[in-house]
Amino acid sequence: MTIPDVPGEVKDMENATKPAPVRRKGNSVLRGVVTAVHGHVVEVEFSDGLPGINGALLIERDNGNNLFLEVHQHIDHKSLIAIVLGRPEGLRRGLTVTATGGPLMFPVGEACLGRALNIFGGPIDGGAPLENCTLTPIHNSPPALQEQVISTGIMETGIKVIDLLAPFPKGGKVGLFGGAGVGKTVVLMEFIYKIARFYSGMSVFCGVGERMREGHELLMDMKRQDIIKNAALVFGQMQEAPGIRFRVPLAGVALAEYFRDKGKDVLFIMDNIYRFAQAGSEVSVLLGRFPSRVGYQPTLSSELAEVQDRLVSTGSGMITAVQAVYVPADDITDPACAGVFPYLDTGIVLSRDMAGQGLYPAIDPLASASKLISPKGVGERHYKIAQAVKERIARYRELKDIIAILGIEELSASDRLAVKRARRLERFLTQPFFLTEEFTGRAGRHVTLEETLQGCEDILSGKLDHLSEETFFMLGGLEEISA
Repeated sequence: MTIPDVPGEVKDMENATKPAPVRRKGNSVLRGVVTAVHGHVVEVEFSDGLPGINGALLIERDNGNNLFLEVHQHIDHKSLIAIVLGRPEGLRRGLTVTATGGPLMFPVGEACLGRALNIFGGPIDGGAPLENCTLTPIHNSPPALQEQVISTGIMETGIKVIDLLAPFPKGGKVGLFGGAGVGKTVVLMEFIYKIARFYSGMSVFCGVGERMREGHELLMDMKRQDIIKNAALVFGQMQEAPGIRFRVPLAGVALAEYFRDKGKDVLFIMDNIYRFAQAGSEVSVLLGRFPSRVGYQPTLSSELAEVQDRLVSTGSGMITAVQAVYVPADDITDPACAGVFPYLDTGIVLSRDMAGQGLYPAIDPLASASKLISPKGVGERHYKIAQAVKERIARYRELKDIIAILGIEELSASDRLAVKRARRLERFLTQPFFLTEEFTGRAGRHVTLEETLQGCEDILSGKLDHLSEETFFMLGGLEEISA
């Protein structure tokens, strides 16, 4: 089917998906009237019953700037409060509102691959409207527990520090925590590249509340690397209304669920789930709710659960979810960050200190962790090497203050050796990315898990003590370092 053209009030909402109105009581359509407008909050009165919570409403205007609204609260048996999914300019009392009979619909199908879409399914990449798509509601129930599959096994990313210390579980959830400017988006883009190049898999990228510039750069990079054909992108960017940013993750999840139920394994990437929590906070304020601790909405936990509970694997296919989490003021105990932790199998923390030293990817080997790191999860050899690497780096960090004040010569011989090998390990775990080749001048590297384990084993045993620290910096596996 061809998605109908519904011109929006801003350019990137053109060709928005128009859900078909439901018929009730014969051929009548459920219609209401706008009774009050408070910015992005609209009160609507219906004389013949109310649409359900999360139902989509449509305001058709003479100038063609049609608007969608979403029901968030029933005031009484005739009135409700809805949030505007767009710009509220021009809204006034007396406008007619049509209930669509269900939640907002989003197009899903093979035609979405290689495209960048808004929350209504309209193209924002300059391409033609989608065709041959199925419309599916963005609100859906998660699969029953008996249908869900527990994540097992490692998904190798080819990134040394991740595969060694915080491996990705196939079909699990990964959180990427970091403040501004430490490289979260670059790491996410590298994941998409690896899945497309080395696993021939597909990705669904969901951009929530990020800058338009970042979305444009991502799209251009994916086209340049020729991986756009294996990915679908859904954006609700920073300049858009809070109602749109609040619902973009659900649109992306609906698309990932479609491919999963078709028997495919999907990499679902969200950048940034903190912006989703922020949008929910804005919507909560608009609805007049009293804030909870640190000013967040009282419904934060249930809103996060609405997204996380649907990102699960079934017998049909797997969804491996990787979510960037912005850490405000580098405080990882912030409620919006802490609320994501219970859902994760792996937590990766990007360090501003390591980024300042030029150690990229700036992943903190001590703060990052995975449920898979156990003798049963990754094997005895991998577990012992990972623990040994963490112990050496932890000991080095304990001694840093002493080294800074007294110098390394004042350490004991065993501590000097530990520091020497820890610094080599830190540099060995750096790696150039494929997506940054044109900026750094270094060709990207994909390092297998076995090469990573062997390299760390040789450094820990002292076989590579004769090589200088710089030899290990920003290279791939052991063969390249030895050469």
